[in-house]
Amino acid sequence: MVKVIEGNLDASKLSIGIIVSRFNELISKGLLDGAMDCLKRHGAKEANIEVVWVPGAFEMPLIAQKIAKEYDTVICLGAVIRGGTPHFEYVAAEAAKGIAKVSLDTGVPVIFGLLTTDNLEQALERTGSKSGNRGFSAALTAIELANLSKEL
Repeated sequence: MVKVIEGNLDASKLSIGIIVSRFNELISKGLLDGAMDCLKRHGAKEANIEVVWVPGAFEMPLIAQKIAKEYDTVICLGAVIRGGTPHFEYVAAEAAKGIAKVSLDTGVPVIFGLLTTDNLEQALERTGSKSGNRGFSAALTAIELANLSKEL
């Protein structure tokens, strides 16, 4: 018989760090609300959750690196919205690479809950209006990966 290893969705014993971008705060707060809703629905204790605010998405990897070893998982939440300059591409790409690198370097699941959208409307849709709340989805991924990491 094939051995199957999966993470469960019980957050009751997890310590969770959440890094939130202050840039595009309207979107970030919506993502944070979704993540908190998910964590509470899956048994996370408020005492085991810490939220760290950073100026923007570019700063997330550094802070994730500094706090990763303190938690079972880290969730990065924010939004980079395309503008009229290449700035969007640089910030989105470096944030994605940096967050992935922290996860690989530390062995701690660091979740990419950063929206990269063409406009504000798309970002708002992903905070609960049409497309569900991506903060909720990021938290669900964090719970599963943290538990899977403990199983391995």
